[in-house]
Amino acid sequence: MKELFKRIEQINDPRQAHKTKHKLMDIVVIVLFGMLGNADTWEEIQIFAVSHEELLRNYLDIPHGIPSHDTLQRVMGLITPETMGGIQAAWNDMLSRGEGEKLKKIINIDGKTMRGSRVNETRALHVVSAWSKDDGVCFGQKTIQEKENEILAIPELLKTLSLKNSVITIDAMGTQTKIAEQIVNQKADYVLAVKENQANLYKDIALYFEEEEFKKGSGHTRTLEKARSQMEKRDYYQSEDVSWLADKERWKGLKSIGMVVKTIEKQGKVTEEKRYYISSLPVQPELFAKAVRGHWAIESMHWQLDVTFREDNNTTLDKNAALNLNILRKMCLPILKLLDIGMRASLKSKRYAFCSNPAKYMGQILSM
Repeated sequence: MKELFKRIEQINDPRQAHKTKHKLMDIVVIVLFGMLGNADTWEEIQIFAVSHEELLRNYLDIPHGIPSHDTLQRVMGLITPETMGGIQAAWNDMLSRGEGEKLKKIINIDGKTMRGSRVNETRALHVVSAWSKDDGVCFGQKTIQEKENEILAIPELLKTLSLKNSVITIDAMGTQTKIAEQIVNQKADYVLAVKENQANLYKDIALYFEEEEFKKGSGHTRTLEKARSQMEKRDYYQSEDVSWLADKERWKGLKSIGMVVKTIEKQGKVTEEKRYYISSLPVQPELFAKAVRGHWAIESMHWQLDVTFREDNNTTLDKNAALNLNILRKMCLPILKLLDIGMRASLKSKRYAFCSNPAKYMGQILSM
């Protein structure tokens, strides 16, 4: 964390020096600690800082006292999201330092609309993020004005990431030939969902898996889970028999197709759902299953942003400030995950614990 402070201190201050009263580093760190301390609005962040000013002075200068909530928001709006993204990347690197190169890291790409950023006729911001469940960190994000532009945002996001030896998962909107090609060119593999937006491809794969013969040449694995008083069975099938597939040359690196059959049994009633995928992976059913199931981890991250940090209720008007808060929230997630409060607790509960007694947990956080 101390290294993170050094990175924040190196941010180029966009303000005019003679008009500067509060240090930029103090403002960013106050916002970060405030968010860890259960503060969701600018006013709450100020209240947290004022309440714990004596403690904060052990780590920050704060030469003119705690900035007002208006100052906190205004200054955070002056920092570009690209700059804050650089701080995020440095933080991610610090978290994973010393772990060595992991085999086939799963990176999930998906978008989330920040509903609180919509004002009058202005569209809400839509943020496309790259998330790793294994590391518990967000590697980056790209912002667009509407969900339909995800196809344009995904390649721009991928350019900013080091993808070598990773498996990239994207939902059906991102199943595009150019995106598949870019992933392979960046030395990674892909598992892409196929739905009706690729109508012919979807129909061909669905028909293939309707034939019982496919099971003879397919890799298979199964998971069983009991959740919410129901039994969930997932069968994962993966086949390298793609020579027959029309236009397969359009999908660079394509080596296999897959199907997931989800069977739910509840109170004697059985329902079944099938999903289809294309992939550059050879038949490795366990890895295929991990990638498919792991993609929903990014939905868990989105859920944490909404439930733990109440992101959709934040109505910050300044777009830069809103996006910088989004980045800081994502940086808080692994911190809270690592925070030990002496009992099992949700991330939301850990925020409450830190808010209740920050002095007790500050040393632990700073040693991360």
